[in-house]
Amino acid sequence: MSESSAYNEIDLIRRAQSGDDKAFESLVKSCDHRVMNIACSMTGSLYDAEEVYQETFLRAYSALATFRHHCSFTTWVIRIAVNQSITHRKKQKLRSLFRIWTPIDDLQDILPAPQNDTYPGKELSNRELLQEISKGLNRLSNKERSVFTLRYLQEFKIKEIADITRNAEGTVKNLIFRATQKMKKHLKAYVEDQYVKL
Repeated sequence: MSESSAYNEIDLIRRAQSGDDKAFESLVKSCDHRVMNIACSMTGSLYDAEEVYQETFLRAYSALATFRHHCSFTTWVIRIAVNQSITHRKKQKLRSLFRIWTPIDDLQDILPAPQNDTYPGKELSNRELLQEISKGLNRLSNKERSVFTLRYLQEFKIKEIADITRNAEGTVKNLIFRATQKMKKHLKAYVEDQYVKL
């Protein structure tokens, strides 16, 4: 973040803390797409992601007076979004321990399309791949899913992920390694065909 951007963010935060709703709206606009993408990646459902998104910004607004500039506003809000997503997933597991649902259409909005789209059966293969990715993500622990989503689906740097999750960089690297190994194992057929490279 440039010095002028940081100053602008600090100014917006102070104005929002003083009750300026337009300033808070500007802060939300600066990170709302990332929050929604993370929520969707973490929950696996657009409907659930919308709930997490709303709860994230309600919590951010409620806690804005306690924001102390120890990190950027975006990092702070993404931390809230990750925690809300984890909480939401735990509640969902309690509600439906035996429900099997794969949110393929929701994941298609998040994941990049494969480079080669000229082969026959592409749509079926993409759909199968998305199903396998969704199943693999659902098998990761909440911490592994969080760091995997932040690293590979949102392209955050290790240091940023450490700030968001409040873990040491070494812990983040370890979690990413474990999550990646589990995803590789789960996606073995696709990895061996060099369809997916993690």
